[in-house]
Amino acid sequence: MIRERLGYLKEKMKEQGIDFYIIPTSDYHNSEYVSDHFKCREYMSGFNGSAGTLVVSEKETGLWTDGRYFIQAEEQLLGTGITLFKSGNKDVPGIKEYLSKKNEEMRSFRNRTITVGFDGRVVTTAFVKKLRKETDGINIIPNLDLVGSIWEDRPALPATPIYVLPEEYTGCSSMEKLLEIRRRCRENECDYHMVSSLDDIAWILNLRGNDIACNPVFLSYLFIAEDYAILFCNKKCIDPVVERYLENLGVQVRSYESVFDYLKDFGNRLTEKPNIHIDCGNVNYSTYEAVCKSFTPKNGMNPSTSMKAEKNPVELENLRQANIIDGVAMVRFLKWLDDYAKDPETEPVTELDAAGKLLEFRKENREFKDISFDTIAAYGPHGAIVHYEPTPESDAVIEKKGFLLVDSGAHYLKGTTDITRTVAMGDLSPDMRKHYTAVLKGNLDLASAVFPAGTAGANLDILARGPLWKLRKDYNHGTGHGIGYFLNVHEGPQNINWKIGKRHGNDIPLACGMVVSDEPGFYLAGEYGIRTENDIAVVKKEENGYDTYLGFEVLTLAPIDVTPVIWEDMTREETEFLNDYHKTVYEKLSPYLDTETAEWLKDHTAPHIG
Repeated sequence: MIRERLGYLKEKMKEQGIDFYIIPTSDYHNSEYVSDHFKCREYMSGFNGSAGTLVVSEKETGLWTDGRYFIQAEEQLLGTGITLFKSGNKDVPGIKEYLSKKNEEMRSFRNRTITVGFDGRVVTTAFVKKLRKETDGINIIPNLDLVGSIWEDRPALPATPIYVLPEEYTGCSSMEKLLEIRRRCRENECDYHMVSSLDDIAWILNLRGNDIACNPVFLSYLFIAEDYAILFCNKKCIDPVVERYLENLGVQVRSYESVFDYLKDFGNRLTEKPNIHIDCGNVNYSTYEAVCKSFTPKNGMNPSTSMKAEKNPVELENLRQANIIDGVAMVRFLKWLDDYAKDPETEPVTELDAAGKLLEFRKENREFKDISFDTIAAYGPHGAIVHYEPTPESDAVIEKKGFLLVDSGAHYLKGTTDITRTVAMGDLSPDMRKHYTAVLKGNLDLASAVFPAGTAGANLDILARGPLWKLRKDYNHGTGHGIGYFLNVHEGPQNINWKIGKRHGNDIPLACGMVVSDEPGFYLAGEYGIRTENDIAVVKKEENGYDTYLGFEVLTLAPIDVTPVIWEDMTREETEFLNDYHKTVYEKLSPYLDTETAEWLKDHTAPHIG
């Protein structure tokens, strides 16, 4: 099937005179996760990870993805004829480097440059600009949706209801946010601002939707002027309540598809092009071309991106409450797992059973809105596949030995959560205990860090990786990502990752109110995976005559399995931090638990003495 689809695509490429066709994992808004309508890369390759780019040519088709998906991609690409390019590995070229080399070969053998095509609506402006800069003289055809021309029964664009998130949850009105954004744009000498990233738009307007699974956003563009704004979206998704709400904000509503014509025609009534603030890292190339018809674009991060990253006091307090709600569900789930592991008479439980049971516990709270990503319930070898998701075909029985890794999260009206626990289901090898302890040490060492203001996440990554590096081990993913407030579970601009380049945000200083994940791990292909993850908020620790010092508050509340821990490998400070954390977990969660579950939690948060 995949080979057949690629064959059809290559025929279309030949008709258009295209040598290489790029299919990213994206929608019109550079979203990390996309609705079914936009899953072109998955349709053409069979690989369904959340990150990856397909490059198709007559002689070779390649898929680029990162270390989270190497094992998964190898399995899913079998028999397709697609070559896997492991991004970040030594001697593996990036896409631009690959195309540059192919361009040189074409010039040598055929005395011409290559022609590269893509759908400009799903490729960022920043990518196209770098492609032009780093590849000498290639031809680009940017507005060809070739996959759409061969995809029969392609799902329609999503259209879910849009609703208002009240100020009791947001802590700040949309009018206040718009005023601050306009002020920052004026500082940048811009009269207008074009926003295309969906989480920014939802945050600015205090609106939410459900157009992308597990992401409470809606397909839209937002054009901000000094005294008005225009929301381009599916008008059918707006009811009279939301319509009046937007009117009071001075926000007009126009159809989603009309954005390009509006931008192109805007300059018809002007004598010169005004400045407009855009984020080339998020705005797609087709939008950029339309903007350039009427405006002079000034590139920079959206003001809202940094504003929403620093949670306000109301959001932080709500997040603490959300993590109590989520912690109660997690404790009940972990007790259920423990009961299963210890009872030899129970019926076998599978990965899907476990994911379903956790969802069942979460749904019992009325503030639960959705999961924040598909639950990773990975037993044994599946745990080594970093973003594994159980399916009916892959669903494995959870045996009463080895590790079960459960990475999950939820959206509540009071915030978004992301938590990973690795549970010992029975006997473990000495190496499993050694690796588990090193991962735990990394998690605790990062969570207990104190650092001067201005420190970026990349500067702290060694704390989480250090215990594994001492064993000459590592993990092939970031240590921490930003987390939205009832928004995307992965939110920039901040992160904790020493490997990623500057444009990905690892040079962004951590600031009070930012929430990031703390998730070191270890993965042994074909055997097991380990990850321990908590959400941590940046807080002020001390201000003295030398500097302001920051640290972290651990928001996530759930016991960490200590049965695999080699206590001799733990420092006194690490053991004390873990004991204090478990004391907090018990104190905050036990009032909401029945007697039996509270007793179980007391036992599993008891301090280690020694």
